Amino acid sequence: MDLQAFLTRQPPDYADTQALGRCLRALVEAGLDQLPLPGSGQTLERFQRLAEVGGHDLGLCKLYEGHTDALAIIQQLGGSPTPGSTWGMWAAEPPNARVRVRPQGHMVELNGRKAWCSGAEVLSHALLTAWDQQDCQQLVAVALDQPGVTVTDQGWQAVGMGASGSVEVLFEGAEGQAIGSPGDYLNRPGFWQGGIGIAACWYGAAQSIAERLRSHCAHHEEPHALAHLGAVDSALHAAAEVLRVSALMIDAAPLDDAELLARRARAVVEHTAEQVMLHVGHALGAGPYCRDRQFARLIADLPVFLRQSHAERDLAALGQTVITGTWTL
Repeated sequence: MDLQAFLTRQPPDYADTQALGRCLRALVEAGLDQLPLPGSGQTLERFQRLAEVGGHDLGLCKLYEGHTDALAIIQQLGGSPTPGSTWGMWAAEPPNARVRVRPQGHMVELNGRKAWCSGAEVLSHALLTAWDQQDCQQLVAVALDQPGVTVTDQGWQAVGMGASGSVEVLFEGAEGQAIGSPGDYLNRPGFWQGGIGIAACWYGAAQSIAERLRSHCAHHEEPHALAHLGAVDSALHAAAEVLRVSALMIDAAPLDDAELLARRARAVVEHTAEQVMLHVGHALGAGPYCRDRQFARLIADLPVFLRQSHAERDLAALGQTVITGTWTL
C-alpha cells in the first residue's frame, strides 16, 4: 500500500495524542516511514510524502515529520534505530528547559527538563539535543519506557495542534546513547535540508485547504471566488516550484550549506500558506469552518505549525545573508 492509499483509509479526525500514536505505529508497521534520505537523489519524493501527510492531518504530520527526521539524522550520523520504533525529534532549547548529559560507561546519563516534546506520551524513543560537561550540544537517543523518564502534562494548552501533545519531559538519571559528535546536530548539511521538509508540510496543508475552493468553483459560477482561486493557484504554484528546485539543488550538492536555500524556501511557503488561508476564507465564508471537520482542523492547526518559523526574525536573517548579493534571472 502506498502512503496516499493508507491515509485515505484513515478517519478524517484524530481525537487525541493516543489516536495519532496508533496511526504513526501503523505507518511504521507498513514501512511507510522509510523515506528517501535528503540529498539521496530522491529529495523531492521525501518532500512529497511529507506534504501528503500534512494535507491529511497536521497533528499526524508533526509526529511523522519528527519521526522521519530522527531516522534520517541517526542514519546520517552512523547510528541504527531499533526496528519498529517510533521517534520524536526534540531540539527546542528554551533557557528554562535544558537537559544535561554526562558519560556513564558506553552510554550517557540524562538529567533535566525538555520542552516542546511532541508526541511524548505515545512514542517509544526520542532523539534530543542535550548539553555535555563542556557545554557543547550533543544529540542523544533515549528509550522513553525506562525509569528516570517522566512525561508530564505541563507546557501544552494548545487548541490548534492540540493532539500533538507537545508537553515537557523530565529526565532524572535516565540512560541514553550519544549520536554523532558534539555540535553535529546544527553543523551537518541535513539540518537546513530538514528545515525545507517542514516547509513541505506547510505546503501540503495549504494545498488541502485550497482544494475546497477549487471544488467550490467547479460547481458555482462566482467571479469573486474565481479571483480568489486564481490568487491561490499562483501562490501555490510559486511555492511548489521553490520546493522542487530546492530538492534538485540539495540532490546536486548534498554536502553544501543549505541555509540560504532553506531560508528562502521557508519564507515563500510560509507566505503562500498565509495567503491561501486568507483567500479561501474570504471566498467560502463560514461554511467549511463549521461543516467540514477536516478543513476546520487544518485551518486551526496550520497557523500554529507555521510558528516553527520565527516570522520577521527569520526574514531579517535572510536579509542579512543577501545584503551584499544580487538578483539575476
